[in-house]
Amino acid sequence: MTTTQISGVTVATQANVYFDGKCVSHSLTLADGTKQSVGVVLPAELTFKTGAAEIMECVAGGCEYRLAGSTEWKRSGPGERFSVAANSSFDIRVSEAYHYICHFG
Repeated sequence: MTTTQISGVTVATQANVYFDGKCVSHSLTLADGTKQSVGVVLPAELTFKTGAAEIMECVAGGCEYRLAGSTEWKRSGPGERFSVAANSSFDIRVSEAYHYICHFG
Protein backbone atom coordinates (compact mmCIF):
# COMPACT_ATOMS: atom_id res chain seq x y z
CA MET A 1 0.00 0.00 0.00
CA THR A 2 1.34 3.41 -0.95
CA THR A 3 1.35 6.15 1.68
CA THR A 4 -0.60 9.14 0.34
CA GLN A 5 -0.68 11.37 3.44
CA ILE A 6 1.20 11.80 6.71
CA SER A 7 -0.83 13.45 9.47
CA GLY A 8 0.22 15.16 12.69
CA VAL A 9 3.76 16.13 11.72
CA THR A 10 6.13 19.06 12.08
CA VAL A 11 7.77 19.98 8.77
CA ALA A 12 11.10 21.73 8.37
CA THR A 13 10.40 24.47 5.84
CA GLN A 14 13.96 24.64 4.53
CA ALA A 15 14.60 21.96 1.94
CA ASN A 16 17.48 19.50 2.05
CA VAL A 17 19.09 19.85 -1.39
CA TYR A 18 21.64 17.23 -2.52
CA PHE A 19 23.60 16.54 -5.69
CA ASP A 20 23.10 20.02 -7.23
CA GLY A 21 19.32 19.76 -6.90
CA LYS A 22 18.93 16.21 -8.20
CA CYS A 23 17.49 15.24 -4.80
CA VAL A 24 15.32 17.55 -2.71
CA SER A 25 13.55 16.58 0.51
CA HIS A 26 11.92 18.03 3.62
CA SER A 27 12.47 16.68 7.13
CA LEU A 28 9.45 15.60 9.15
CA THR A 29 9.05 14.88 12.86
CA LEU A 30 6.04 12.77 13.80
CA ALA A 31 4.11 13.31 17.05
CA ASP A 32 5.98 10.40 18.69
CA GLY A 33 9.39 11.93 17.76
CA THR A 34 10.02 9.60 14.82
CA LYS A 35 12.01 11.23 12.00
CA GLN A 36 11.23 10.92 8.29
CA SER A 37 11.90 12.85 5.14
CA VAL A 38 9.74 13.25 2.06
CA GLY A 39 11.33 14.08 -1.25
CA VAL A 40 12.04 13.47 -4.89
CA VAL A 41 15.08 12.27 -6.83
CA LEU A 42 15.21 13.55 -10.40
CA PRO A 43 16.71 11.49 -13.25
CA ALA A 44 20.32 10.68 -12.32
CA GLU A 45 22.62 7.96 -11.00
CA LEU A 46 23.71 8.80 -7.44
CA THR A 47 25.30 7.27 -4.34
CA PHE A 48 23.79 8.02 -0.93
CA LYS A 49 25.56 7.35 2.37
CA THR A 50 23.53 6.53 5.47
CA GLY A 51 24.10 7.39 9.11
CA ALA A 52 20.99 5.79 10.59
CA ALA A 53 19.26 2.78 9.10
CA GLU A 54 16.72 3.80 6.47
CA ILE A 55 13.66 2.38 4.79
CA MET A 56 13.01 3.97 1.41
CA GLU A 57 9.32 3.89 0.44
CA CYS A 58 8.39 4.70 -3.15
CA VAL A 59 5.19 6.76 -3.40
CA ALA A 60 5.38 7.55 -7.14
CA GLY A 61 7.72 6.99 -10.07
CA GLY A 62 10.41 4.41 -9.52
CA CYS A 63 14.09 3.65 -9.30
CA GLU A 64 16.68 0.93 -9.45
CA TYR A 65 18.92 0.56 -6.41
CA ARG A 66 22.01 -1.39 -5.42
CA LEU A 67 22.97 -1.82 -1.77
CA ALA A 68 26.59 -1.51 -0.63
CA GLY A 69 28.47 -4.77 -1.18
CA SER A 70 26.02 -6.03 -3.80
CA THR A 71 26.38 -6.19 -7.57
CA GLU A 72 22.64 -6.69 -8.13
CA TRP A 73 20.38 -3.82 -9.18
CA LYS A 74 16.78 -4.14 -7.96
CA ARG A 75 13.70 -2.16 -8.97
CA SER A 76 11.42 -0.27 -6.57
CA GLY A 77 8.06 1.16 -7.65
CA PRO A 78 5.00 2.68 -5.99
CA GLY A 79 4.07 0.93 -2.75
CA GLU A 80 7.43 -0.87 -2.54
CA ARG A 81 10.16 -0.37 0.05
CA PHE A 82 13.80 -1.25 0.49
CA SER A 83 15.99 -1.16 3.59
CA VAL A 84 19.49 0.25 3.93
CA ALA A 85 21.73 -0.53 6.93
CA ALA A 86 23.13 2.19 9.18
CA ASN A 87 26.56 3.53 8.24
CA SER A 88 26.29 2.09 4.76
CA SER A 89 25.41 3.34 1.28
CA PHE A 90 23.33 2.61 -1.77
CA ASP A 91 23.45 3.51 -5.44
CA ILE A 92 20.27 4.70 -7.10
CA ARG A 93 19.39 5.04 -10.79
CA VAL A 94 16.37 7.14 -11.64
CA SER A 95 14.98 7.58 -15.15
CA GLU A 96 11.69 9.21 -14.08
CA ALA A 97 11.14 11.27 -10.94
CA TYR A 98 11.28 9.00 -7.86
CA HIS A 99 9.03 10.31 -5.07
CA TYR A 100 9.83 8.80 -1.69
CA ILE A 101 9.41 8.75 2.05
CA CYS A 102 12.57 7.94 3.97
CA HIS A 103 11.84 6.30 7.33
CA PHE A 104 14.82 6.63 9.72
CA GLY A 105 15.72 4.29 12.52
